[in-house]
Amino acid sequence: KQVRDLPSEVKINELIKTGYKILKQNLVSTYQLDTELILSNVLNKPREKILTEFNKDISEELVQNFYKLLLRRARKEPIAYIFREKEFWSKKFFVNNDTLIPRPETELMIEKTSKYFYGKKPFILDAGTGSGCILLSLLKENQKSRGIGIDISNKAIKVAKNNANKLGLSTRSKFYKRSIDETLNNKFDLIVSNPPYLTSSQIKNLPQDIKKYEPRIALKGGNDGLDVIKKVIYKSKSILKKKGMLALEIGNGQHLKVIKILKSNNFRKVLLVKDYQDNVRCIISVLEN
Repeated sequence: KQVRDLPSEVKINELIKTGYKILKQNLVSTYQLDTELILSNVLNKPREKILTEFNKDISEELVQNFYKLLLRRARKEPIAYIFREKEFWSKKFFVNNDTLIPRPETELMIEKTSKYFYGKKPFILDAGTGSGCILLSLLKENQKSRGIGIDISNKAIKVAKNNANKLGLSTRSKFYKRSIDETLNNKFDLIVSNPPYLTSSQIKNLPQDIKKYEPRIALKGGNDGLDVIKKVIYKSKSILKKKGMLALEIGNGQHLKVIKILKSNNFRKVLLVKDYQDNVRCIISVLEN
């Protein structure tokens, strides 16, 4: 359906029903939640509030805005890109399709590493920073910390800087367009990274909303998914301080191979962090000197 063919000046409950129908027809599994979130965003009211105002009339302009966003979702564009924000670690981060959408599993890395450095003054490197959500969340959690985020995408660096400004963290963070291979003249207490770790075949089988909209460069980990992980581990040896910590997010089923690579590079495994489905998704290790 085109926007112009859709009804205008309708009540909230009619909008919601039409939204459910359009998204369901387009095989959006979360059609109810997404319809309500989009309407909540357009009306600038909490979702709970709109669900109690079923008989309220909505102006034609807002109705048209609702359908425009709804049809973007029907084409499988992720909600986070439609709204240009995603909540992560209780903060709202600006996101667009130049960066991956922050995921709940990544918060587990924040939780473990911030506890370890509680009350200390860690100097942190975030390799492949994207939206900056990992580094900036760690800096928020520890007022004495400072950090650098690097990414090979200039557009991602702009997004990260935008988030640092929004969160009042630009004095404690710096972001640079740089590959992990390039020289860094610093020594860090903590290196965090959520590198690309999907294999070529896994990318082919991704859901449409990821495959079509999220940046491919931030997903591709090579034939075995370990290309960038190996680079981060190898480079970390020379830029971590003595007994420095490396926290790596990894893909499902990769932990045994990654532990082996860590050991051969003089890292000692400290902690395996599991996600909500009981898969190991993060390995925290310490450099043995």
